[in-house]
Amino acid sequence: MVAAVMDMFGSFDPDILLWLIVIVIFVAMELSTVTLTSIWFAAGGLAALFVAMLGGNLIVQIIAFLIVAFGLLALTRKWSDKFLDGKKQSTNADRAIGEIVRVTERVNNLDRTGRAIVHGQDWTVRTEDDDITIEKGELVRVLQIKGVKLIVEKVEEE
Repeated sequence: MVAAVMDMFGSFDPDILLWLIVIVIFVAMELSTVTLTSIWFAAGGLAALFVAMLGGNLIVQIIAFLIVAFGLLALTRKWSDKFLDGKKQSTNADRAIGEIVRVTERVNNLDRTGRAIVHGQDWTVRTEDDDITIEKGELVRVLQIKGVKLIVEKVEEE
């Protein structure tokens, strides 16, 4: 197939074809994600393509690819993480952490049961350990929130 493509373009340099393929692959990977993951490598491929077009040998092309790709990655990764991943919307759900609440449904991880009301909101409740069961009406402390579930531990009533 490479020979057929080269016949179409006459004396087409195979290094140029290599870097065009690399660029297309990294751009396709980038387009298939919602975050920046491979754009730096596509830019590195573009730099290597220019070096190939100017007649640089394969070693120089690879060096150009690596310098540009990892240089851009180092320079822009923190910035891109800050702006692309910074879209987390804070909710008041984290106020529930540390709260002591009464269980409204028996908590059993294996049976996938357990409920509690925290700040007027009904929550699914689970324990950290699947062997622990907490009966309806007992008090628990909210340790963390995993997705839409409260992870709790039993608290002895005073």
